[in-house]
Amino acid sequence: MESHQSFVSWFRNSSPYIHAHRNKTFVISFGGEAVLDDDFANHVHDFALLNSLGIRLVLVHGIRPQIDQRLKNSPPPRFHKHLRITDDQALQCVKEAAGLVRVEIEALLSMGLANSPMAGAKIKVASGNFVTAKPIGVIDGIDYCHTGEVRRIDSAAIHQQLDQNNVVLISPIGYSPSGEIFNLSAEQVATAVSIALKAEKLILLTEQSCCNPDDGAQIQQMTTAEARTFLEQHPDLADTISLPLKAAIQSCQSGIDRVHLINRTHNGALLLELFTRDGIGTLISSTPFEELRPATLNDIGGILELIKPLEQQGKLTKRSREKIEMEIADYIVIERDGLIIGCTALHPDEQRESGVIACMAVHQDYQGSARGNRMLEYTYRRANKLGLKKLFVLSTQTMHWFIERGFLPSDINSLPDPLKTLYNPQRNSKVLCKNIE
Repeated sequence: MESHQSFVSWFRNSSPYIHAHRNKTFVISFGGEAVLDDDFANHVHDFALLNSLGIRLVLVHGIRPQIDQRLKNSPPPRFHKHLRITDDQALQCVKEAAGLVRVEIEALLSMGLANSPMAGAKIKVASGNFVTAKPIGVIDGIDYCHTGEVRRIDSAAIHQQLDQNNVVLISPIGYSPSGEIFNLSAEQVATAVSIALKAEKLILLTEQSCCNPDDGAQIQQMTTAEARTFLEQHPDLADTISLPLKAAIQSCQSGIDRVHLINRTHNGALLLELFTRDGIGTLISSTPFEELRPATLNDIGGILELIKPLEQQGKLTKRSREKIEMEIADYIVIERDGLIIGCTALHPDEQRESGVIACMAVHQDYQGSARGNRMLEYTYRRANKLGLKKLFVLSTQTMHWFIERGFLPSDINSLPDPLKTLYNPQRNSKVLCKNIE
């Protein structure tokens, strides 16, 4: 029964994302290593699930290991600046590998066996010459031969296929107007496609998690500025992370709201990243994923939902929607991916000499991560801007948290007359006070 309730809770919590993702365009890129892996069918099942939920899906696959397999009896592959130098022999292997991988993926997406995750999927797959390319040419005296770069993406043709509910499958190959074939970087193709389509998301399935080399901890989110700094501080990062990070930065700078780096070796990682609030990968975005900011009228519903359990427990005094609406200018919130996970209010007196910190709450799933401290520091800064000299707190159950942060016990008589109206004798709240500079 507990497992049933866990499923019900997860499914309910995923519903906002199901609604949000429907009819949105996602570009998903994965390397040739993923195709060779025994569990690649699981990824295909997840692609099918996304398609069934109404997500417009573009898949961009890599072929590097497949090319290497075909060149194993030849001179070692040559690379320069992370790109393969594609001579005539390598180009033949590129064409063979791209054709084989594309057919294998199409076959997996066509499965419809009963009692399997693909039962009833009826997915239509569209491939084509969507990518126009040009040669890289000669750089640092190195002739890249048939290695190219994206010149143009036929976004209209791709949208036409997506409008027909087809999954679009793109190989890392481009064609020139004169009929030449060029070997391309899968990350570059995925980036160019997502930008051309104005996709809502670019998802890069990586070979490892994006972790901080200093302590090994996985990085959950970064802004593009933080990602650039991270690359500068760690120039020796493996290509399996540095190249996706560079692709993410370029995509965000070109208008893609969010780029996800997901370790594809975790079973179900794609679903966990897209349908849970905290995800499992690394999110790159131009703006912070979690933001501490002044509240607006649009936040009232989220504030009420956040504080309702605490009001029921007697930790907070009850507040009506009308009261919060009237005082909304006093509130600050922490918003995480559309969810209000923290709030507090600073009510100044009319003389702007002192104020009361009220309604401090942090969502139970996000407690113990210094968010309360962040909100308190924010109220200090706001109080200083308002010229306040003293801050008061009225609390029934969190006195020690404030005492540990420099507040001292006081009494109701110390409250300025305009703030005494906030005191409810029935709650018998403790009064704490702190002088601020």
